[in-house]
Amino acid sequence: MNFYERLHVVCNQIPYGTVATYGQLALLCGKPGNSRQVGYALRMGLAGEVPAHRIVNSKGLLSGAGFFETSDTQKCLLEKEGVKVERTDGGYKADLKRFAWKTTADEADVFYYLFNGEGQI
Repeated sequence: MNFYERLHVVCNQIPYGTVATYGQLALLCGKPGNSRQVGYALRMGLAGEVPAHRIVNSKGLLSGAGFFETSDTQKCLLEKEGVKVERTDGGYKADLKRFAWKTTADEADVFYYLFNGEGQI
């Protein structure tokens, strides 16, 4: 399974009402440090249909707004799911302490085994 296929699987596991960071997704895909590759994949559609509105940068900023139909689409979609989004000097921001997808070691293990041909979700 290539990185983009892995990213598709991982992104589609982000729970409703939570957000994940680019770096978190790269790590779960087995490529720690490749957060820019996650952004590239989403921008170019290489990960297929995923809930891209749930993906934010490491500070919780909604940095993918340019990908959406309007500049506030990501904000509106997150708020519809109950994620509180605040306006800051840096842009719209989700509170990672409250709304981050808190993946467990068990969840990481599931992805590891799946991506190494040893299981399925």
